[in-house]
Amino acid sequence: MKKIILQFSLILLAASPLMAQKAEGKKNIENLCGCFEVTFKYAETFSPDEEYEYKNREVINGGIELVIPIQITENKVVMQHLLVVNDKVIVKHWREDWTWENPVIWQYDRDLVWNKKTLPASAVKGKCTQTVWEVSDAPRYQGSSEWVHTDGKTFWMNTTDAPLPRREYKKRSDYNVLQRTNRIYVDSTGWLHEQDNKKILKTTAGTKLIAEEKGINDYRRVEMSKCAAGKKYWDQYQAYWEKVRLVWDEYMATHTSVQLVQELEGKPLHEHLYALGKEYVEGTVKAGELNGRINASITKYFKDALAATTK
Repeated sequence: MKKIILQFSLILLAASPLMAQKAEGKKNIENLCGCFEVTFKYAETFSPDEEYEYKNREVINGGIELVIPIQITENKVVMQHLLVVNDKVIVKHWREDWTWENPVIWQYDRDLVWNKKTLPASAVKGKCTQTVWEVSDAPRYQGSSEWVHTDGKTFWMNTTDAPLPRREYKKRSDYNVLQRTNRIYVDSTGWLHEQDNKKILKTTAGTKLIAEEKGINDYRRVEMSKCAAGKKYWDQYQAYWEKVRLVWDEYMATHTSVQLVQELEGKPLHEHLYALGKEYVEGTVKAGELNGRINASITKYFKDALAATTK
């Protein structure tokens, strides 16, 4: 009996630091939510090619961004970003999911192809996985790491492959993978997303480094009243975007690979979904038609579905 009690006590002692780590990570993640004034800075810093022409440095005033926690459970926090242009113009921006000890990773290959990979429990023990989704709720990138507090700083860091950023996918064809080293720092006035990126051309023959880049995305907390229009937008549109997420969830739960096309007839997927969402809110789409319309809009951007229709 004493032996059983001792073993149970040892299990509790081992679990306690992990439980504290989980609670602290969740607190840090929830602190990413709120109303923020945002600026984005990017600059290419290095290329192995002596004749490479560096692109212009970019400083972008991102305006006001509302980050809403739309789902909070014991092991998961889902946050929706909304760009508040003004009281009349709100843009449904990117989404991020944070999950505790998540073993399933959608690993980006190249040219809008992601492959499902299951990691051993030991590889994700004590780690939080950040999953970033496109404005259309299509996949973007994932990475796992621990939240760390050291030298007076609290941060999370991971390196993972991703598609070209939206600011470049129409401008660049010399690379097809952005290898991102993401650092997220949380402090009392907001948070900072620091990036050390490698722009890589990946082919069947191997990989080639085109250029390296530094990125700083700075989120400074402001009064929630500045995001009132974003909150109103989400009250109107959240049911619609929940249905969009369910279509993605179902597809990714039943496939081991996702392959997308960037545009069809000159339009990216998000333009179709934005327009359909507006129709839904204005009442011009019948409730019974909505799921089918969403599914049809998304499905046609899958490479396998597109190939089937062109045979």
